[in-house]
Amino acid sequence: MKRAMQNDEGGTSKDKSRAIHAGNSSFILHPSSLKRVRVLVVGDVMLDRYWYGEVSRISPEAPVPVVKFRRSEDRPGGAANVARNAAALGARVTLLSVVGDDEPGRRLSELLRGEKITARLHRDRTIDTTVKLRVIGPQRHQMLRVDFETEPSHEILRSKLAEYAKLVAGCDAVILSDYGKGGLTHIARMISLARRHGKPVLIDPKGDDFARYQGATLVTPNLNEFRDVAGAWKNERELTGRAQRLRRKLKIDALLVTRGADGMTLFERARRLQVPAHAREVSDVSGAGDTVIATMAVMLAGGCPLDEAVRIANRAAGIVVGKFGTAVALPRELFATEG
Repeated sequence: MKRAMQNDEGGTSKDKSRAIHAGNSSFILHPSSLKRVRVLVVGDVMLDRYWYGEVSRISPEAPVPVVKFRRSEDRPGGAANVARNAAALGARVTLLSVVGDDEPGRRLSELLRGEKITARLHRDRTIDTTVKLRVIGPQRHQMLRVDFETEPSHEILRSKLAEYAKLVAGCDAVILSDYGKGGLTHIARMISLARRHGKPVLIDPKGDDFARYQGATLVTPNLNEFRDVAGAWKNERELTGRAQRLRRKLKIDALLVTRGADGMTLFERARRLQVPAHAREVSDVSGAGDTVIATMAVMLAGGCPLDEAVRIANRAAGIVVGKFGTAVALPRELFATEG
């Protein structure tokens, strides 16, 4: 994987003059190098649907605002947003998941084609594609969210696992994006297969059962998810102790706790790295975790050292929370050009 960050032999001087770096990071790469990185994303996909409208009165039927619909917008959500973020950085992305045989599933496929993502979406006629419908009022204020979801059938999940076994050997990194919708029922087997092939496995967790993530390379809980699993703490020393115990228990290489305004903390064997958040006006935190894990995977697959990957992912998170809705950090935003 290290070779992905080096110039191709015989590269032109023009290529070599376009070295870029992320913020204060000392890590150097070339823009074209990430195009060789292959990332496999597996998990729960969904369609993020936004209905925008105006509010001018309260309903006479109940004390609720009446929203006059103006327009709608659809975006890839869940694991599909993870794939979108990885693709935005230039990586070659394959997304493996399950959708329903319905309009939202077809719409999601259409959106992913537009993002240049190879989507392997198994269609399950017994379920509805997961949809998060948000009603957005003036000043982009979210007024209501309605969720539509059904767990996929065991037959479809077995079929997906069989395809995963074929795809994993051809990637440089695996992301398992768990949104608790049932799409990662066979996650223990997926981790084992990837590690057997020598692939790093990064997991965005969900719920309070982290035992299912045992043996992964990196797990990235947010602060609340970590507290639910590890328990509360009184100070940073207790936090570190709980994080290291959890890391050892799960037999994972590293634990990255995302802490909102307090940045991120990386825990490895005998090491802790604290990265402060980038000061920025927050518009919407939706999907920030997707951006973090996608950026981590692309950078690690490209040969970036773990601590540098954390700094770059932290910068990417700072960019997307300044945008509305699920969003991506583009290379021109994330990197500063030299030369």
